[in-house]
Amino acid sequence: MKLTCLSKGDGFHYPPCHMLNLCGFRILIDCPLDLSAIKIFSPVISCVASEASKYPSDESLDAQNPIQKKHKLERQLTFADLVCEEPWYKTVKPLHLWDASFIDIVLISNPMGLLGLPFLTQNPGFSAKIYMTEATAKIGQLMMEDLVSMHAEFRCFHGPDNSSFPGWIKNLDREQVPALLKKVVFGESGDDLGSWMRLYSLDDIESCMKKVQAVKFAEEVCYNGTLIIKALSSGLDIGACNWLINGPNGSLSYVSDSIFVSHHARNFDFHGLKGTDVLIYSDFSSLQSAEVTENGCISPDPDNNYISTTSDNKDSLLNTEDSLEEMEKLEFICSCAAESADAGGSTLITITRIGIVLQLLELMSNSLESSSLKVPIFVISSVAEELLAYTNTIPEWLCEQQQEKLISGEPSFGHLKFIKDKKIHLFPAIHSPNLIYANRTSWQEPCIIFAPHWSLRLGPSVQLLQRWRGDPKSLLVLEDGISSGLGLLPFRPIAMKILQCSFLSGIRLQKLPTLLSVLQPKIVLVPDAVNQRINFAAMKTISILNYFENKTLRVPRIADNPSVEITTDLASKLSWRKLRQRENFGIARLKGGLLMEDGKHRLVSGLEQEESSGKARPLRHWGSVAPESLLDALLKIGIKGSLEQSIGETGSDDNSIIHIANPSSGLIEVSEMGTAIITDDENVASQVFQAIDGILDGI
Repeated sequence: MKLTCLSKGDGFHYPPCHMLNLCGFRILIDCPLDLSAIKIFSPVISCVASEASKYPSDESLDAQNPIQKKHKLERQLTFADLVCEEPWYKTVKPLHLWDASFIDIVLISNPMGLLGLPFLTQNPGFSAKIYMTEATAKIGQLMMEDLVSMHAEFRCFHGPDNSSFPGWIKNLDREQVPALLKKVVFGESGDDLGSWMRLYSLDDIESCMKKVQAVKFAEEVCYNGTLIIKALSSGLDIGACNWLINGPNGSLSYVSDSIFVSHHARNFDFHGLKGTDVLIYSDFSSLQSAEVTENGCISPDPDNNYISTTSDNKDSLLNTEDSLEEMEKLEFICSCAAESADAGGSTLITITRIGIVLQLLELMSNSLESSSLKVPIFVISSVAEELLAYTNTIPEWLCEQQQEKLISGEPSFGHLKFIKDKKIHLFPAIHSPNLIYANRTSWQEPCIIFAPHWSLRLGPSVQLLQRWRGDPKSLLVLEDGISSGLGLLPFRPIAMKILQCSFLSGIRLQKLPTLLSVLQPKIVLVPDAVNQRINFAAMKTISILNYFENKTLRVPRIADNPSVEITTDLASKLSWRKLRQRENFGIARLKGGLLMEDGKHRLVSGLEQEESSGKARPLRHWGSVAPESLLDALLKIGIKGSLEQSIGETGSDDNSIIHIANPSSGLIEVSEMGTAIITDDENVASQVFQAIDGILDGI
């Protein structure tokens, strides 16, 4: 087995990407897009460029660590530096170095890991089988369609451009261009140009999704009769999963970004991942907030040099502390939105995590319903109506609380009730009829609006942010990790209040040892940066191997002697023969075949079984014939002979020759390669064969 980490990603919106070589099959795990890179492009806005160009980005103003202090000495980034052309999109760079035709399987862990897949399926040589959960397939497809819909505004503004190479890259390859832009475009090593792609079309999305095999929760699917693949809930979001792969050489589990307890999605599935031979831990999210030293290395935990707390108690992982903390954050957002509305300001929420949006919609609606505030809630997205309706149709991917609501006849999520009561309004676009421009009967300010996109470069959030940027009573809600400096650069000066929120995107680092103690895999593959911060010495029964980005790790084979399944009725038909040279071993002849089926070796019967006892003549012999023993066996049946040793080129006794004199002449040559019988008398040859058969094991 071999593992190559193609990209460690960057949090929830850009999950890691791995290439796995297992049982001779190449498996690509996740195919994301780095959508944060489109912040180097100028959004389609008006009348702000002249003002914004006077204001530097926060990356310059707020530089505190040594790396950022170096950037302060360079020319400050301005709005004029942004690329004013149709955006291209950045994919996983090392993926272009792999021949798409050699990929056998693609596994998608969550909707964010699906966004780059149409680029891969466009390749004419691509023929891999694609697996993802039903919920991931539907939600991911809607997200891609929404992305294409929002991107269309750029094409309307800039006009069609079908060039095979982006001309704007040439303009950025100059010394006077700020280093921040160069780093995004060219990468750390300056070789990221191949990862920039023109956005796919709706037809490309449709073609891609036709190649997908959607799986249900814990459904087993078999690939090529060799690998059994199963999707188990990761708790991160609706439809997000970890993968379990069983094959003839052992079992493997892949743990993606995960959350143990969720208020909306099905909890982390421990049972299916227990006791696997190999566990790949790919959750880098715990490192996103790690302290970075001057040389760029991740520093240890500030309180302890290493995290070493371990426990084999699963209940310690299922405590609700993290989920309650998340709920407090959501309630705080609701309170901030209510304060802004009470002061006469509107709230723009650019968070696009489907689980967070569902919870916020319900909390805000309940909060406004119990208060005297009459503030409308708008959800503006080309896929809003279909997406919100779909989330009430997939109970197997929801938490127990939401499942119980569905069983009792209630909608899983409360937004359906509020939409029906016209307290939540859904519109496909900001210029939709009955919203702003055509008819103002639905539009009311202050209001609360959920609108993509979190990058602040495309979609309704651009126009809404431009509308309210000068209002100090209004509120902008961003997700932490999305750089507000570069993101807000086109909209400065901005008077709005800004609230950046961080949400749990994976397993907290201090819980990893406990998780491994519960799952008890034989070998664990962890990122090197994770291993630097955790002391795994206490886990003596688990072997820990480190992997690095863009380096291939070879994993030792676990099962050297895989088992073979044979049915009871077939076994009863076999005639077993005990071996002379090896005690407690038996052998039987079978006309049939050895097949791979459902990830296991199976013996399949063909024609009627041959009898290997009585007068049946053995077809195969093994072992070496001792010349002295053969002479004694021949003498017992009346054949006399003499032994002659043949000296080989190396001076050793390579061959032995037995001369037969009676009852007729002949020759028997015994060597390591075999035994040759040479005589004109067929009866003598038959007798010699029987003597050899009596000495060797055969069947």
